[in-house]
Amino acid sequence: QVQLVESGGGLVQPGGSLRLSCAASESIVSFNRMGWYRQAPGKQRELVATIISGGSRNYADSLKGRFTISRDNAKNTVYLEMNSLKPEDTAVYFCKAVRGSRTYWGQGTQVTVSS
Repeated sequence: QVQLVESGGGLVQPGGSLRLSCAASESIVSFNRMGWYRQAPGKQRELVATIISGGSRNYADSLKGRFTISRDNAKNTVYLEMNSLKPEDTAVYFCKAVRGSRTYWGQGTQVTVSS
C-alpha cells in the first residue's frame, strides 16, 4: 500500500512563505503524475499543481507565479514552495499520486495564513 505523508504546514503571516513536502513510501518514479490539491472549509477540493513523470508542471491559473512544484526522485519526495501567501490560501493541502488507474492520497497538512 502506497503511503504519502505531507509535512511543512503551519501558521504563517500574509506575505510569508512555506514549503510543503510529500514523502512517498516507494519510488516516485513509478507514478505517472503527482500533485498538490487543497480544500478550504466549506469548499471543494481543488487543484494546486501537478508534475508528471517527464517533469512537466501544471498550475491552477490563480496560483501561477506564487507556487512552485518540484520533485526529488532520490528522496521520493515532492515539494510545494508557496510564496506571497494570502489568507485565502488557508486550507488543508493534500498530496496525490497516480499510477495507472490507481490514485493515492495523503492525509493532508494544514496551512493557515493569518496575522
